[in-house]
Amino acid sequence: MSTARVISPQFTRDDHPADVAARIDRLIAGRTIPAEFLATARSRRDQIALRWSEGTNWNEMTWSTYLERVARVAGGLATLGVGPGDRLVLLLPNCPEFHIIDLAIMSIGATPISLYATASSEQIDHIVQDSGAFLAIAFDDNAVERLWSSNVVRELNMQIVIVHPSDTTTRHIDLAQLESSDPVDLNDRIAQIDPESEATIIYTSGTTGPPKGVLLSHQNILWATESLRLALGDKDLAGKRIVSYLPMAHIAERSTSHYSAVSSGYEVTTCADATQLAEQLEKVRPHLLFGVPRIWEKMCAGVEQILDADPERRASFDDAIRSATDILSRITLGTATADDIATLEFLDAVAFAPVRDALGLNELEIAVSGAAPIPVDTIEWFRAIGIPLTEIYGMSESAGPIAWTSSLVKAGTIGPAIPGSEIRLAEDGEILFRGGNVFVGYLGLEDATAETIDADGWLHTGDVGELDAAGNLRVVDRKKELIVTSGGKNISPANLEAALRTVPLIAQACVVGDGRPYVAALLTLDQESSAQWAERRHLAVVDPFRLSEQPELIAEIEEAVDNVMQQFSNPERVKRILILPDEWTVDSALLTPTLKLRRKQIVERYASEIENLYAKDPSDTNKGSAS
Repeated sequence: MSTARVISPQFTRDDHPADVAARIDRLIAGRTIPAEFLATARSRRDQIALRWSEGTNWNEMTWSTYLERVARVAGGLATLGVGPGDRLVLLLPNCPEFHIIDLAIMSIGATPISLYATASSEQIDHIVQDSGAFLAIAFDDNAVERLWSSNVVRELNMQIVIVHPSDTTTRHIDLAQLESSDPVDLNDRIAQIDPESEATIIYTSGTTGPPKGVLLSHQNILWATESLRLALGDKDLAGKRIVSYLPMAHIAERSTSHYSAVSSGYEVTTCADATQLAEQLEKVRPHLLFGVPRIWEKMCAGVEQILDADPERRASFDDAIRSATDILSRITLGTATADDIATLEFLDAVAFAPVRDALGLNELEIAVSGAAPIPVDTIEWFRAIGIPLTEIYGMSESAGPIAWTSSLVKAGTIGPAIPGSEIRLAEDGEILFRGGNVFVGYLGLEDATAETIDADGWLHTGDVGELDAAGNLRVVDRKKELIVTSGGKNISPANLEAALRTVPLIAQACVVGDGRPYVAALLTLDQESSAQWAERRHLAVVDPFRLSEQPELIAEIEEAVDNVMQQFSNPERVKRILILPDEWTVDSALLTPTLKLRRKQIVERYASEIENLYAKDPSDTNKGSAS
């Protein structure tokens, strides 16, 4: 029965973190990610490493073919002058070629840097210039066009390798041409890689300015991988199926389906279009699945929508969920009776197993939500139906994980620090973390690095949390004002607000969207500009409240907002707005004396209005006034 699965970690909470850390240090000493790949590929030569679909056809690649292609791509890159210390940017979807190219780059001592497919030209400008990348790899002509929209890329006349060129592509390099090169000697090349050298650079979303490059070494990444392996009870994951569908610019996806897959020997199915995930799950029947909250929420909502067609059936299912949740709580506490177990097995057989099967999750052993907070009710719903959903907390600066537990999940908490690491709280409640997975530093930013990693090696996360008596972490709020949508996209509200304030009719802007499916904004009407706007149109209406409801004014602001949002990637753009008639003042307690937003107070003051912004799909009607 799925609900009876228990994973026993290969450490106890009584083990001193320093002892576990020393164990991990010994395990990863001298190792690099390409060396892990080499060992895994040779031990699993004829087993399936990568799978993907093209229309209705499914393709697969063995570890031996994977190894050969990595060696040939590495050889081709070497002929282009790529070598140790070089950096390359990748604009690739979640596809098998990503895994090959990323490992090929690392195998010759260079550093791969993934870009989000939605990156704006300004973001590409910054990352290319900041990293010093001299070569790019793009998926197709559309990706080349996006890269070429960057002024920096054009000024550098950057070489671009295309994975899938069209018949009209002439000026760039075909990946197939690169693969026709002689393979490099991976043994020799990989042996020369310093385990402390950079493996990748993950760019932050830039909460207080331009994105910062997070330098992660091979040892950082392998330390995180080994710590999670201990948390899983040193479980043998070789051959376990996983669907990879999030962008590889996201540390969680890189860690889960790339680095861990290389180390443990997963069978990875790549899914380039996340909208096809449900179909892929039905085909693949994964054993492991990482998802941002929105993915889990949509699955739950989909099941409930189907059940809503039959109110009596929905009521019975809800009763079963409640009963199962209560029984699971008693199991966790060790107070469950034989009758409880029998009831849970009955409910699983008649109500929950068919749901797991329909979702394609009937073989799921490890289910994790991360990158943004997920409601406790959602976690309990999945655990009730036999899917062992857990929540993980981490960040790019920790090579992924900070806190997680695979068992004994306590509702409302994430779990303890990962094995071998430590968590403590600063006086102001900020979560501090220390472990071998703490990043090397920010690229070219010594002061920012020193502010983030203190002299004792503690990583200052910028998040506020609480620890219970057992050491379980609960993330309360963000010390800084980073927004993380339910899709897992990290977004800087300050940058969006600054852009919105360039619209003459807007006095102030407060962007919201943390844990939400999209970004929205509260806008205050500029009194002087709006009065002038009315005067130009010979309108008798000058009262701000009535002006904020004028359809013509609303339409003008809508258009202006759409225009200023073009500089941002699609997930960052404001999808809905609410126009408020009165400007915020210091006296209203919504601004500081220096006229900065008091974000928490604004959100509390307009809680019901914000809820209304998310009451409808943004495609239905995405703007409005405070009527």
